[in-house]
Amino acid sequence: MHSFDLYLPTRLVFGRGRVSELPRLMEGRGKRVLIVYGGGSVKRTGLLDRVKAALSGFEVSEFSGIEPNPKIGTIRRAVGLCREKGIEVLLAVGGGSVLDATKAIAAGVSYEGDTWDLVLDHSKIGRALPIFTVLTTAATGSEYDAGGVISNPETDEKLPIMSPALFPVASVMEPEDTFTVPAFQTAAGAADIMSHTFESYIVKDGNELTDGFCEAMLRTVIENAPKAIANPGDEDARASLMMASSFGCCGLLSIGRTPSPWPCHGIEHEVSAWYDITHGEGLAIITPHWMRYTLSPETAYRFAQYGVRVWGLDPKAGEMENARRAIDLTAEFFRKIGLHTRLSELGIDEAHFGDMADHVLKHWWPLGNAFRPIDRDGVIEILRASL
Repeated sequence: MHSFDLYLPTRLVFGRGRVSELPRLMEGRGKRVLIVYGGGSVKRTGLLDRVKAALSGFEVSEFSGIEPNPKIGTIRRAVGLCREKGIEVLLAVGGGSVLDATKAIAAGVSYEGDTWDLVLDHSKIGRALPIFTVLTTAATGSEYDAGGVISNPETDEKLPIMSPALFPVASVMEPEDTFTVPAFQTAAGAADIMSHTFESYIVKDGNELTDGFCEAMLRTVIENAPKAIANPGDEDARASLMMASSFGCCGLLSIGRTPSPWPCHGIEHEVSAWYDITHGEGLAIITPHWMRYTLSPETAYRFAQYGVRVWGLDPKAGEMENARRAIDLTAEFFRKIGLHTRLSELGIDEAHFGDMADHVLKHWWPLGNAFRPIDRDGVIEILRASL
């Protein structure tokens, strides 16, 4: 059993009609609130109006236009608005990109330099504005963790920002707010949840408790993602995905396990930094190829356990057979829910693979600590296999 720290201060507020409780949750935090959101979907669905009605006793401002793979330029503008209006509380209404951007905004308001400095050096993060969220997608888990991912198109970088100061105070999660999420985004979110789980699960040493957590997460997504795609109003399926998403990045799945450098995320961030693809789809493409790169007689036991406990494979078939079959079933699942299976299908070639490999090895957690250590040639091998 490996040592661990687990700190989860965020209150999850889950169920129908919980947006009305925002005033109670925000009590004592301040009256000047900035609502941060992306495009027009929160307006079209009426969610933004419900949020503003709930905050009728507050002084509310809005900042829209947060992009997928949120950009540092947009965040800089939001930081300036917060300072101009004396904002005391941030409320993110949307999916993972909106939540990630809001965390960077929260950290940037009190920092005298450029907010990108905080992405490059987390030790510079000091006081942050209190963050609340109203979630509209099941994917990133940003509603229940202390980090986000920010892109800088000027440098072709996509990097995490992390600090205990960036945990949301409370996250409101109404499953019905995900009914209008398109099939592609639902599928990409499912792949993101599964990848978060694999990053903690496919390691050398596990334990019975967190093996079970990870396996239940994977079974939940495999069962409910197709249901939510086929019937967007299936509240039970949507609720199951939304609940699962919260536990992917919060640290719960990794307690007592071999620490993981999250290799798939490090590699995919490079791809989406250069090509601005959807994060979950990028993970769906890369993950099976990382698994095949990692598979060996020494690592097969973990993949075989995954195959038996999640996919119901026959343990008598043998470790290597079940390991290969489990990986194939993973790739097949991503294809069946409507995601691309090749980077080339997204117009990506190997022109920048060397730059990607150099950058991930410089800025990400040490990939030499992965289940199978990954060096520069290994990163390029995984990317080429993904073409």
